[in-house]
Amino acid sequence: MIARVNSAGMLTTVQDCGRWGYQSRGVPVAGPMDRVSLRLANAIVGNKLTHAALEVTLTGPRLEFDDRRMVAVAGAEFENVPSGVAFEVSPARPLVFGRRIRGARAYVAISGGIDVLLVLGSRATHLPSGMGGFGGRALRAGDELPLGPPESGHYRHDAAGNASVVSAFRRTSQAIRVLPGPQADRFVKEALDVLQSAPYRVDVNSNRVGYRLSGPRLQHLSGADILSDATPIGSIQVPASGEPILLMADCQTTGGYAKIATVISADIPAAGQLAPGDEISFAVCSLAEAMDALRTQLDTLRALERR
Repeated sequence: MIARVNSAGMLTTVQDCGRWGYQSRGVPVAGPMDRVSLRLANAIVGNKLTHAALEVTLTGPRLEFDDRRMVAVAGAEFENVPSGVAFEVSPARPLVFGRRIRGARAYVAISGGIDVLLVLGSRATHLPSGMGGFGGRALRAGDELPLGPPESGHYRHDAAGNASVVSAFRRTSQAIRVLPGPQADRFVKEALDVLQSAPYRVDVNSNRVGYRLSGPRLQHLSGADILSDATPIGSIQVPASGEPILLMADCQTTGGYAKIATVISADIPAAGQLAPGDEISFAVCSLAEAMDALRTQLDTLRALERR
């Protein structure tokens, strides 16, 4: 069975949890910008953690179906589409998104998952290399997505309970927490204070690789360049301009700019909901706080997935 793309929206890609284990060979992880919302959507329709879904950016697609399926949408909220609850689609009832209300990226999980080919163990789309997903690219009108067999009887219809999980992960009015980066000593001693001193704005020249941020400039001690080393998602690189770049899901595996800080794993999903023009603030936290936040987040998700 298939889901047919009638219109694709601004940027819709197939994503799963990512292509882990190949960074040492130069293969990026890719996967969702907001992994919490992807896991939540899959859990609501009874999919496995590894099932692929759609990541919808800013404007939604129109999808038509050959059979009856359960669908859940989590993350960004749109008119005409229920959020955080399973609902049915069918040949007579396509999935149609309305105007975006809040957030930048929504995750559309379809019961049975999207059954595109595995590439290095993942169905995630990495746009810069054209790897994975549906031909390594964003969807466009006329595409036909193969769907896996659904597992019946495992839907999470508790909209209130699901909504409470979503709200627990939102940090819309709070600073994104960071740890000092591996090259924090290559900046003037006040640089971390400057990073936290005022909001940054996400530049229009931002994408799934990273966000260019305009705001307080960060000063190096003696140049921005370093010998290239690992650049995990959440790394905050600072080129010679002094304006930081927050690396996101499609980022390269290594880079040669000094990294002043790293967004903690628990807050990357909140960063993934930012759009060009949005503001982001940073706050340095302790390693213990970072670990506790991630532990709480994962425990909450696992509890939902077991229900």
